[in-house]
Amino acid sequence: MSKCIESTPRQDGFRMPGEFEPHAGCWMLWPERPDNWRNGAKPAQRAFAAVASAIAQFEPVTVGVSAGQFLNARHLLPASVRVVELSANDSWMRDCGPTFVVNGQGIVRGVDWDFNAWGGLEGGLYFPWDLDDLVPQKVCDIERLDRYKAAGFVLEGGSIHVDGEGTLLTTEECLLNTNRNPQLTREEIEENLREYLNIEKIIWLSRGVYNDETNGHVDNIACFIRPGVVALTWTDDQNDPQYEISADAYQRLSNAVDAQGRKLEVHKIHQPNPILITEEESLGVDTVDGTLPRNAGDRLAGSYINFYIANGGIVMPVFDDPHDQLAMDALGKLFPGRKVVGVNAREILLGGGNIHCITQQQPRG
Repeated sequence: MSKCIESTPRQDGFRMPGEFEPHAGCWMLWPERPDNWRNGAKPAQRAFAAVASAIAQFEPVTVGVSAGQFLNARHLLPASVRVVELSANDSWMRDCGPTFVVNGQGIVRGVDWDFNAWGGLEGGLYFPWDLDDLVPQKVCDIERLDRYKAAGFVLEGGSIHVDGEGTLLTTEECLLNTNRNPQLTREEIEENLREYLNIEKIIWLSRGVYNDETNGHVDNIACFIRPGVVALTWTDDQNDPQYEISADAYQRLSNAVDAQGRKLEVHKIHQPNPILITEEESLGVDTVDGTLPRNAGDRLAGSYINFYIANGGIVMPVFDDPHDQLAMDALGKLFPGRKVVGVNAREILLGGGNIHCITQQQPRG
């Protein structure tokens, strides 16, 4: 079993590596909630299986599945994907799973944040979330990795991006939201990030993608391609509510200096056209008290930035949209030496996130 360590990663010389550094593999969870995924989650399960298959071309993939879905998931996933019984309340491994840290000797450990389903009883997306909160401990046990418990500090993995060299990207909309850590000041939140991720510099963006139900996770709007280089979701349509948000982010990123003193190179990736929930999609979702409803006509937080960086590959969302190929080409140029694979991800987006949100990389160490 894995030990829970009393100190912090910073004290012990561990840091969170950039996602573009080498991985031991990727973790996912299997969708099945009928109050979040339409038609009993069958369309979503096929989309998750397509993502797992795409990533498995590049690195080992493990999918955690409830006992009731074990045989179904095993049938839908390729033989190369490891399936383990791992109960959770939903399937957002990025947000409820562990964040991994490494040291100079190649030892890997997990960071176990508190999880409250994106806001707890104040705007959270479902109740309860008790099983989700145990996912980091279970993953670390399966991998025999020791972990740090960031007790009393609510954080989701999708709310942070790091460059592995001391710089972190996040949004004020999420981390300073009163439904996460209302007892902490901005300075205390920064101190927690320094201690548990071993970073020096925090670059605060104002908001995430328009209508993002996670309260503006950074992984949907901007990410590090490599140290000193950032991709940002963009629109040229000044009447789109996203325009002002992305323009402000562009300004902040262009004026920022990272932990190593570099100015950032910022690449704009044009967003897909607005994606709205159809009547049919809305009617396929069960209505349950305490779960965010999926209403016809609601705009989804579609973005190409929500991609997964694998060893030698990029697995990115596409939407049968005229901007798909432009985004794939742009990422191909930004990641020379990695093969770009597009997966139709509308079904994942209908559940409230995308490919980055349902995956979590485990660094090689």
